[in-house]
Amino acid sequence: MSLPLETPVTSADKTFYQLRTDIVEGVIGAGAKLSETELSTRYAVSRAVIREAINRLVACHLVERKANVGAKVVTLSAAGLVQLYQVREALEGMAARLAATNMSETEITDLQSLLQAHSNKVSSGESYYQEAGDVDFHYRIVLGSKNTHLISVLIDGIYHLVRMYRVQLGMAGPRVTTAFEEHNNIVRAIVHRDGELAEILMRRHILYSKNNIQQKLNSTSS
Repeated sequence: MSLPLETPVTSADKTFYQLRTDIVEGVIGAGAKLSETELSTRYAVSRAVIREAINRLVACHLVERKANVGAKVVTLSAAGLVQLYQVREALEGMAARLAATNMSETEITDLQSLLQAHSNKVSSGESYYQEAGDVDFHYRIVLGSKNTHLISVLIDGIYHLVRMYRVQLGMAGPRVTTAFEEHNNIVRAIVHRDGELAEILMRRHILYSKNNIQQKLNSTSS
């Protein structure tokens, strides 16, 4: 089963997706000021298209507007991380609990296959970097909850801000192996339809991830 994150419908969509990717992956740095003129040249589109893209980026929490400053990419901070991951821990824990009840056998099999593909990457020494969309373990779990409101908050709302922290400060070193094992344990709970355990394991996994990223933020700011 393939469930792409989004398919661009218009050239404006394409610009928005590219700009969002460049922010998440740090091509455009955290805290950077966004100039409509410069971006319109960079992406070869009109300023109106850039303005629309920036408005959409504000809605998904990657960009903020400030008086007398204009639009700028959000900064990655310890305080911002804590607040974001408090929400993520609660809601993704709920998603894992619901997924244990609501995912079909086919979806669970696909999730196991996804982890096997990730296992091959980890075994070969590659960074445990997950692309957006259906190749992202967490994205699959959220969709598996089958709760439209939860999906809206996690995918349409904070997903890409979470990815920004994960991509720029996340998977490296010993955390790669432990995170993968945590994913395996969550899937085992879902396979056994144990929603309570799936929620506990997911919440614990996200807490550990938050602690890992927080250490990196503290080391870069010291």
